[in-house]
Amino acid sequence: MGLAVAAAPVAAAGAAAPAAASTAAPSADQVDASGPEQLIKTAANAMLKELDAHRADYRKDPSKVHQLVDRILLPHFDTEYSARLVLGRHWAAASAEQRQRFIKAFYNSLLNNYGDALIDYTADRLKVFPYTADANAANATVRTQVRKSDGSTVAVNYTLHHTDQGWKAWDVVIEGISYVKSFREDFDSEIEQKGLDEVIMRLESGAAPDAIKHAGK
Repeated sequence: MGLAVAAAPVAAAGAAAPAAASTAAPSADQVDASGPEQLIKTAANAMLKELDAHRADYRKDPSKVHQLVDRILLPHFDTEYSARLVLGRHWAAASAEQRQRFIKAFYNSLLNNYGDALIDYTADRLKVFPYTADANAANATVRTQVRKSDGSTVAVNYTLHHTDQGWKAWDVVIEGISYVKSFREDFDSEIEQKGLDEVIMRLESGAAPDAIKHAGK
């Protein structure tokens, strides 16, 4: 599984509208954020149930998958925290405008890359392992496993922390490859060589580190 802000579009008059564009479309309200395991399980189940029911529609228009992730999962993802970790030592030197551009571009990258991976997953192929660590801990890792069509499995783990708004995820680790770490390593030397604006423009173009693009494939 592997996460642009837009509301689901209204279908044209007379056209058959998929459920993702209806008023009954799943939303972040369906996610139980009372605990780390509950958050990941309910978010994943809501998205996969919708995909299972209307997969042909989503394959026809992948942007609707991105909208699905945007509505359900990303409100529970601490994008600013992740973006700060990705920029690392460069965050302090960045201007307020650069920070906001980077956060927005990073959000869109999560949206596109997570959504593109999600389209091939089905509910019966997802296993969320019980979270057995200290329930009062400030940080948590929820392990999941996705079975691919060839029978092989992919480990997809989510790193979360407890915030004033409840539990939020801040990293996705696919087969040991951290989304946050991969971006930080990918961008660090480029920022040194070309500057932060160049990196922001590359991220805005939809670029992702090779490690992320090939993880789980």
